[in-house]
Order: sequence, then structure tokens, then C-alpha cells
Amino acid sequence: MTALVDLYDPDTYSAGVPHDVFTELRRTQPVFWQNVPDQLGYWAVLRHADVVHVSRNPNLFSAEAGGVVIEDLDPERLARMREMILSMDPPRHIAYRKPLAPEFRARVIAGLETQIRDITRQVLDDVRGRSDVEFVHEVVGGIPTQVIGKLFGLPEADWDLLHDLAERNTSGQDPDINPGEANEEAGSADSSMKMALYGMDFAADRRTMAPQGDLMDIILGSEFDGRFLTDADIGSMLVQMITAGNDTTVSMMAGGLLALMLHPGQLAEVSQDASLIPGAVEEILRWHNPLHYFRRTATEDTTIGDTSIAAGDKVAMYYTSANRDELVFDDPQRFDISRSPNPQLSFGIGEHFCLGVHLARLEGRVFFEELLGSFRSFELAGDPVRVRSNLNNGLKRLPVCLGS
Repeated sequence: MTALVDLYDPDTYSAGVPHDVFTELRRTQPVFWQNVPDQLGYWAVLRHADVVHVSRNPNLFSAEAGGVVIEDLDPERLARMREMILSMDPPRHIAYRKPLAPEFRARVIAGLETQIRDITRQVLDDVRGRSDVEFVHEVVGGIPTQVIGKLFGLPEADWDLLHDLAERNTSGQDPDINPGEANEEAGSADSSMKMALYGMDFAADRRTMAPQGDLMDIILGSEFDGRFLTDADIGSMLVQMITAGNDTTVSMMAGGLLALMLHPGQLAEVSQDASLIPGAVEEILRWHNPLHYFRRTATEDTTIGDTSIAAGDKVAMYYTSANRDELVFDDPQRFDISRSPNPQLSFGIGEHFCLGVHLARLEGRVFFEELLGSFRSFELAGDPVRVRSNLNNGLKRLPVCLGS
């Protein structure tokens, strides 16, 4: 069987995720071979159990060997990606997470709630009284940027620049977002390099300053895998952490509002009962997961289900498909804010489970509490426009009429 659409082609996702194709492939070819122009193709892993299997075996399915995007990177870009925590294999990955993990524990992150709520309220106050807003950039875009900026002690004057670079890092295939490049790869080489260089300069400046009481103090003052980080190391680390903290959170917030507007009964329920918001956030993450996939590379001959995988093969874990697996979720195409249990995989699982999971959930909960408490109605004021990307499951425009 040949797929009804090309799972690699970013244009496939521009009009909407092809969930009907994913459904058919889960039934007939759950580990599906997808060709890639001018490069080796890859195995698309589509079932929940198989994505979990790949995730839980990081030595067999390496993040470091070829990076986490489908495209084969040139040696310089691959070397930079390997300095990001999301692309490290054990035991190095564990050693790099260890100094940071205490700062991302639930109890520590909970201490940021007042700050996040103040940021959210200010952003919403700025659009109060306006009938129509472009929700992606005029509302949600500024929230995670400010949260991450304060967490790392980044100068406020640089926040807009970093948000722009983060958006291009995950949406490099969209010519509206990233007009200066060929728009063929999932990530933007130019924006990643600019952010890495920014991070190096920022680290160098911070070394000359007294401690500021933020996360950068931890990064500068801790040993990672037995050594202190160089400015280049920190630049690579910041590319991942700023990008993950910005653009993927924007996707969750904007996609979440769209999902609720498309299901007005559930929007009314959650608007009337704030205790439903944490469950709604989990369902939003399942329904509109921020990233379609991450790649691994097989380190030896193996199998996934009934499919033989050769050493060196690319393997892409499709969270977008796994999150709607009929074998795990009842009526998986239904958006249901009361869904329980909800073992969605948008934060990954196993070795690379998202370090910022508690921060993302807190931002999502606070955002929807403040949004739904501030406005009485939400209506589309135009057609939503999706990002052209096979990596970022995001929106680039969401015109909304807010009723105050």
C-alpha cells in the first residue's frame, strides 16, 4: 500500500493533519516506510505502543547518531544538535539533565505561578476592548517569551528577537515565517546559529556579573558530566530550551483555544468550571500536540512490531498519530476535556521525557484560567492558518473575536 499522502511533505499539513491517513496506516502499516527526496527515507512509527517502545530504548534508537529531525544534517549542524539535551544519548543525557532537574521539579515550578499569572493578565489587558485580534502573535506569542526570559534572566530588550528565532527554528519550512532560506528542512540553520551565537555572547556577559538568582546561575555554576560548560556549550543548550519554552507553548495555547471554539459545548463547560481546566489542557496536548514527530536512528538490526529495521535506519516517532491510537484511546477522534485516563505522548516518555513538563502544564492552566475568566465569548473572525511544516503542528494566524 502507498500512503494517500506524503507524510514528509510539509504541504501535507498546511490544510490540516491527515488523521484519516494516519488511522488507515495504523491499521494496515503501522511502521510505514516514507521516502524523502534526495536522502534516505525513514520509518514512520504510528502506534502508541511502538512510539513508547522506541522512546524507552534510547541505546537501540539513538537521538545522538543522526539528530532528532528527519533531514540528514551537515557535520557542523549535527555537531551543534548533539550538544542539545534532547539529542544526547545515555549516559551523557542523564548527566546533563541532573544539574537542571531540581530547578524544574513541580514544587519549584509552582513558585512561578504568580509571575506567570501577572504576565498573562497584562497580555490579556493589552487586547481588552478590541473586537478582533490575531491570537497567535498578538496574545499568546508574548507569554512564554516573557516566562522564559525571566527564568533565564534574558534582557527584556532581546525577547522579541528570541521569540522570532524560536518560531523559525521549528517552522523553517514556512516561507512566511522563514523567508530567507530554502524552506526544505524542518529546522532553520540560520536562526539556530543566530540563537546559538546569542547564547554564547549572553553566557560570556553573565560570567562578568554577580549571581542574578536565576537559572543561568545554575547553568554557569554547575558541572555537567564532570565539567563546566563552555560558552559554546551554553549557546547550544539555550537554542533547545528557549525554542521549546517559546514556540511549542504558543502552539499549545493557540491550538487549545481553536479546539475549544470548535467544540462550543465543552468551551461553555470549562468556562463555567475552572476545575476542568487541567483535564482540558491534557486533552489539548493530545488533540493538538505541538510537534508531529522526533527522529531516532537504529544502532543495530532490530524489529518494531512485525517490521524489520536495519542498523542506521531513520525512525520517526509520530506523536500526532500515537495520540489518536484506537488501541489506547476510546473514540480517539473526539475532543473530550473529561477524558481519563489520558496517556498522551506530547511530552515524550522514558529517557527524554520533557524536562519542562511542569512549566508547560502550569503555563497552560494559568493561561486558560485567565483567558476564560476575562472574556465571555470567543468566535473565529476569519480562517485559521496553519504553519507549513512537517515538524511543528502549529498555527501562524488565528483571527478571534473576543467578547468582554
